[in-house]
Amino acid sequence: MSRFVLKRRPAEDTPAETPVEDEAVADTPEPAPAPAQEEPEPPARERPEIDGDMLEAKLQIHNKLIDELDLSNLDQMTPEELRTQIGVFVTKAIADQRLPMGAAEVKDFTDDIVNEMVGLGPLEPLLQDDSIADILINGYNQVYIERGGELELSNARFRDNLHLRRIINKIVSAVGRRVDEGSPLVDARLADGSRVNAAIEPIAIDGPLVSIRKFSKKPFTLEKLVEFQAIPKPVADFLYGAVKSRVTAIISGGTGSGKTTLLNALSAAISHKERLITIEDAAELQLQQPHVARMETRPANLEGNGEIKQRELVKNALRMRPDRVILGEVRSEEAFDMLQAMNTGHEGSMATIHANNPREAITRLEQMVAMGGLRISQEAVRGQISAAIGIIIQAQRLSDGSRRITHVTEVTGMEGEVIQMQDLFVFKRVDTGEDGSVIGEFRATGLRPKCLDEMTRKGIVVPAETFDPSKPLLSVGGKNG
Repeated sequence: MSRFVLKRRPAEDTPAETPVEDEAVADTPEPAPAPAQEEPEPPARERPEIDGDMLEAKLQIHNKLIDELDLSNLDQMTPEELRTQIGVFVTKAIADQRLPMGAAEVKDFTDDIVNEMVGLGPLEPLLQDDSIADILINGYNQVYIERGGELELSNARFRDNLHLRRIINKIVSAVGRRVDEGSPLVDARLADGSRVNAAIEPIAIDGPLVSIRKFSKKPFTLEKLVEFQAIPKPVADFLYGAVKSRVTAIISGGTGSGKTTLLNALSAAISHKERLITIEDAAELQLQQPHVARMETRPANLEGNGEIKQRELVKNALRMRPDRVILGEVRSEEAFDMLQAMNTGHEGSMATIHANNPREAITRLEQMVAMGGLRISQEAVRGQISAAIGIIIQAQRLSDGSRRITHVTEVTGMEGEVIQMQDLFVFKRVDTGEDGSVIGEFRATGLRPKCLDEMTRKGIVVPAETFDPSKPLLSVGGKNG
């Protein structure tokens, strides 16, 4: 059998298959790729769902392509060259099988084949759609997406659970991780930093479960967050100045509340002359500074050995001459080492934590320190926390899907055995719109931040009206939303 060999060649040397194309796409006078030049590809949700027979046909063509192409040439080709070469083969195969497909369908079909070979199959159109924030897969035939804060069922689906497992393995193997029946849970990331969590059989009863938290190709800035009304401009300016003057910050919030997005945005205030070390379970931070050393935890191998936890990385980071240490998320006994770092010359460090309000964030930190099994009194732990942390920023995803900063709270010290805190800015919900949107307003509490003196000494001036509680800093929802 002759082999289909992919090789580099200029566009003019590409063999013409016009007669075959005309036969395969009888109603279309132009070659299949032409419509893509006239109008953009529709979003993933608008693509027609492919029925079972068409999925089987795609599988047959894909298998035939694998049998006949020269895989050794794939790495030498650009994506455009690969798409052109595969397009010729697919068009001919469609004509040979007499499949009733229009020009747009042929293009989508070719894209699907290319995505299967060099991408992530049915996930590729969803990953390319910037309006989608989350992709949630419940087995091979149910793929939900979050768009605009609301979940909807997409047309994307996999051939079967084995097909989905193959895509999962492609994702996790790219970052040196594994998932199988012995280790059915895995955290990974895509090349752009998007976070991936997967659970397979026997943990997942009805087929593999995959959650993908997509990250914007262009990280959100504080200006963008202000534009989206996630935070008032005076509050954003205050937080920017606080981070710049090395006030240690903890970003608290629930799942999907925008903690990592906010951390990325606030990191813009850090000087490019500082050395930053980031520590994460799955690397996803998108810091813009030139001097960033990134470290990532490692799970145990097949024999159960070789695991490297965040606590070990935090300890090691302190030997690497960091100016600031940034934890993607503090969740266990590494909390104590993080607090020590913040109290020993690494002011301005940052971390995120899962909690529903600032006071709960403090309580969770105490619990995490206790997980380390250290013989240290509760009063000493609270003393470490009060000395280390300057401000807690609470992010929340509201009932209408919007993400907002709801509290900026300052840790002011200890009084007896209690950590003292004061709210500087608060978002208060006052009503619900007819469309379900949250109506509320940001206001200052009128309290003067303790850290303001240090900010002033470093040349950062915050206008007095920023802390005026008599008028809202921003109103959202209703006529203003």
